[in-house]
Amino acid sequence: MRSDTVRRLFSKIATLIATAAGQPLTFILAAFVILIWAFTGPLFDFSDTWQLIVNTGTTIVTFLMVFLIQNSQNRDAAAMQAKLDELLRAVDKAREQFIGIEHLTDKQIELIRAALERHAKEQKGKQKTADDTVDRLLDRF
Repeated sequence: MRSDTVRRLFSKIATLIATAAGQPLTFILAAFVILIWAFTGPLFDFSDTWQLIVNTGTTIVTFLMVFLIQNSQNRDAAAMQAKLDELLRAVDKAREQFIGIEHLTDKQIELIRAALERHAKEQKGKQKTADDTVDRLLDRF
C-alpha cells in the first residue's frame, strides 16, 4: 500500500472511532462494562487476575485513543488554520503577514497577541466597543 493510501485509511478510521467514542451510547457501554467487571469481583475473589483484566483493558484503550484523538485534533486544527489563512488572504484590509503564524514559537505568538491588544487599546473607540461587548456578554451569565 502506498503511504498516501495508508494515511487516508488511518484518517478515516481515526475519525470514525473518535466520533463513536464521543457518543453518549459509547459512554454508557463503557460504564456498563465496568459495572459488569465490578459485580464479578466477588465471583473471582477480587483476585489479581480479575484486577489485571480491567487494568490491561483500560490501559490499551487509553493508549490507542490518545493517538486517534490527537490525529483528529491535528486535522481539525490544520483545517481551521487553512480556513483562517484563506480569510486573511481574501479580505482586502486583512494583514497577510498573519498567515502561518501558528508555526511560530509560543513566545513569538504571545508577543504578537500582546502587541495586538496594545494596538486595539490605542485606537480610538475600539477598546470601548470591545469593553462594552465583553461587559454585555458577561452580564448575560
